[in-house]
Amino acid sequence: MSKFLFVVQGEGRGHLTQAISLYEILNQAGHQVVSVMVGMDNLNNLPTFFQEKIKVKIDTFPAPSLVYGQTKAVKIWDTISTHVKKIGKYRKSVQFLAQKVEEHQPDVIVNFYDMICGLYAQFYRPTIPVVCIGHQYLLLHKSFISLPNKQIDRFLLNLNTRLTSLRSTRKLALSFVHMTDDKVNNIAVTPPLIRNEVKQLTPTSKPFILAYITHHKLSEDIINWHSDHRDVEIHCFWNNKEFVDEWQFRENLTFHQVNSEKFLRMMQDCSGLICTAGFESVCEAMYLGKPIMMVPVPNHIEQEINAWDGQRAGAGISDTQFNLSRFISYLSVHQNVSENFKAWQGQTAKIFLSNFEEVTRKETEIYTFKRGNGSLLARSFKRAFGF
Repeated sequence: MSKFLFVVQGEGRGHLTQAISLYEILNQAGHQVVSVMVGMDNLNNLPTFFQEKIKVKIDTFPAPSLVYGQTKAVKIWDTISTHVKKIGKYRKSVQFLAQKVEEHQPDVIVNFYDMICGLYAQFYRPTIPVVCIGHQYLLLHKSFISLPNKQIDRFLLNLNTRLTSLRSTRKLALSFVHMTDDKVNNIAVTPPLIRNEVKQLTPTSKPFILAYITHHKLSEDIINWHSDHRDVEIHCFWNNKEFVDEWQFRENLTFHQVNSEKFLRMMQDCSGLICTAGFESVCEAMYLGKPIMMVPVPNHIEQEINAWDGQRAGAGISDTQFNLSRFISYLSVHQNVSENFKAWQGQTAKIFLSNFEEVTRKETEIYTFKRGNGSLLARSFKRAFGF
């Protein structure tokens, strides 16, 4: 049995649901998650579904996140300048993580795309393996074909991705489809992590559209479209604390606070999903065979690449705005790819456990070799395995 410590980037729900899925896989295999740390300023902001599923103590700490403007777009330079001013606070987060590692003595640190963990690995240089997990690491894969434009935005995204994976032992890149590993960049390609609750659903198709938005200002687009299409039933999930759990804006247009169980029930029954191109939401819809329209948040290069990649994988269509008329026309011609996707996703537990077994075995071999055979040979051994 190995002990794992999770560090999770807390913005949105994608990395949180990935952590839940891996938590379930490790528990079923007899391993133990000893601590979970989430990068967000306030524990009260942590979604209830995450606290209910993770049965160990959860700590939160200040960590970088995106800054949005009044136009609903990501403000890249404001994001950078805001976090430069918080360097002192983030330094304390790195120290806090180091204290938790010392306290729990895990065999593996698992980083779900959190920059604080990357900085910890760079400055503290732990002997414990640090394994990074995220779709973003696929963008560093030598064979991944990305957007043909927005070079500066792609450079900044890749820079951020590299900062999260500083001195990592291995990067596990979640992918919609199978790809070969990139050993040069220490990237192993894996299927997506999908929660057991999703796999237990029985999909139907009822006459309503389901929507999920990561920023509540995007609701304005849905409201404006619906004003001319009031016969179309839409249920939209958002995170706007100024409203009640379920708020009916008008007949056939209802907004719901983010609720994992409720969202999954509605995804099971909807005729299609519109979302802001978060990787996890797209994967869950693909698993259930639901057509998807992916509408990236403006200036959010990661979501733009997700939409680009998801469209190629057969998930659905992408657009720059909530063009529900186009999506409704698409529903009748969508080709269901759930069978192939399920076959790929069915290998998840095996591939993840194999990678964890390999990195822990190599770390043990390196430690033993170092003690018995001298530092020069030990360093050569570590280089041979990419450490």
